[in-house]
Amino acid sequence: MKRMISILTAMMLVFGLSACAGTESTKVTGNTEPETLESSQMAEGNLQKEAGSVNEEGSVNEEGSGVLVVYFSATGTTKGVAEKIAAVTGADIYEIKAAQEYTAADLNWNDSNSRTTKEQNDPSVRPQIGSEAVSLDGYKTIYIGYPIWWGEEPRIMDTFVESNNFEGITVIPFCTSGGSGIGRSGQNLADNAGSGTWLEGKRLGSGVSEDEIRSWIEGLK
Repeated sequence: MKRMISILTAMMLVFGLSACAGTESTKVTGNTEPETLESSQMAEGNLQKEAGSVNEEGSVNEEGSGVLVVYFSATGTTKGVAEKIAAVTGADIYEIKAAQEYTAADLNWNDSNSRTTKEQNDPSVRPQIGSEAVSLDGYKTIYIGYPIWWGEEPRIMDTFVESNNFEGITVIPFCTSGGSGIGRSGQNLADNAGSGTWLEGKRLGSGVSEDEIRSWIEGLK
């Protein structure tokens, strides 16, 4: 009888330990799975949030300043002025780059056979643009800058304006030069563009200050 009681007691003890072990296993598993799932959900949520931010940044034209500075600069002079205008206006900036870069020899105005001399003597020439195309959607004001070559805009500027639609956009030309004024270059661009509201342009020296630029812009209003 005592032996039977001992066997029953031992069996009850083994059953009790197994039950406890099973309960602990369930608790550990129960704690691990929700944490893993929560981490996965958090990671997915962050990715979706980042994707949303990227999309918003991609729509900078719609939510930004609505102002763009476009420029072509063969020697860096116009680039410097364009960057000052962008700084004053908080504008986006886009550089027109020639597919075939202009060399010092190309820019030699004393050479009747230089590339730029030939281009400027032929109003129908349209040099190819090498920089990626820019979308003008969402912009309300565009400053467009270039050097004066042989009294006019470089022909690559005609390539640009003929390749874009300026409907609903106010366009403000500006130029740099060794002494020549803006002349008819702004009107030439307006005629070739065939769209947009083009204001009278201005020559800006390489040393123009941001205060001078700000004063000029305020005078346009």
